[in-house]
Amino acid sequence: MIWDAFFAPFADFGFMRRALLGCIAVSVGATPIGVFLMLRRMSLTGDAMAHAVLPGAAIGYLVSGLSLGAMTIGGLIAGMVVALASGFVARATILREDASLAAFYIISLALGVLIVSTRGSNVDLMHILFGTVLALDDAALILLCSFASLSVIVLSFFFRPLVLECVDPQFLKSVSKLSAATHFTFLALVVMNLVAGFHALGTLMAVGIMILPAAAARFWSDVTGGLIISAALIAIMSSLIGLLLSFHYSLPSGPAIILVAGIVYGLSILLGPAGGIMAQTLSRQNH
Repeated sequence: MIWDAFFAPFADFGFMRRALLGCIAVSVGATPIGVFLMLRRMSLTGDAMAHAVLPGAAIGYLVSGLSLGAMTIGGLIAGMVVALASGFVARATILREDASLAAFYIISLALGVLIVSTRGSNVDLMHILFGTVLALDDAALILLCSFASLSVIVLSFFFRPLVLECVDPQFLKSVSKLSAATHFTFLALVVMNLVAGFHALGTLMAVGIMILPAAAARFWSDVTGGLIISAALIAIMSSLIGLLLSFHYSLPSGPAIILVAGIVYGLSILLGPAGGIMAQTLSRQNH
């Protein structure tokens, strides 16, 4: 019974093993970025950037169909263009960066959907918006694992400046020349991991695996290293359970994974020892 429910789907079907490996790669690469987005109070920025990837991926689709390389390059270029453009507008005008990014995000989403709709079918549009994690092939897995590895390596190099920037960005500017490089490298990592997540979970769900585990991890740890490890474990567990639910109950895999992460987030709010509702209630009673 336990074998059939939890292990047989991965033992018997190659597409389930590939899906799990792809989700693990996305979890390891994206969740540390989600932790820093949360610490920098930029969680909604991640959502906006996820939609900013869509026009580039759509243009890649328009040129080459469902080509992994074309859609990846297009998504990377579009994400970086939107990030730089919103920053430029915020610095050159009176508009704040969050409003500028929101405007670009809405335009990007509409443009991407329009491009896909003019060339492809509703199936293609659903593929781009919600992903096809159960259809990952070897080339997609290589891409996801490569992006995850590169993200972890770059993040380890910039880890201390990123932590310092979360605490006091002005102090980092005063003591280090890495401030600007840290900021733009971080934006590049956000875009890269969103593009990776896009191939597995689609543009609408990719940010979920980045933000929800990070938000849940906040209730289980108070230190940055603990947050990153907790977030990655939550993302991997959510992926595993979501894939099993998708297999056994014929649910769409991407939304199933994100909803499981959402349930873990809800339980963390209630039960988490680091600021959860029950922990704070017990603390007040003890005092």
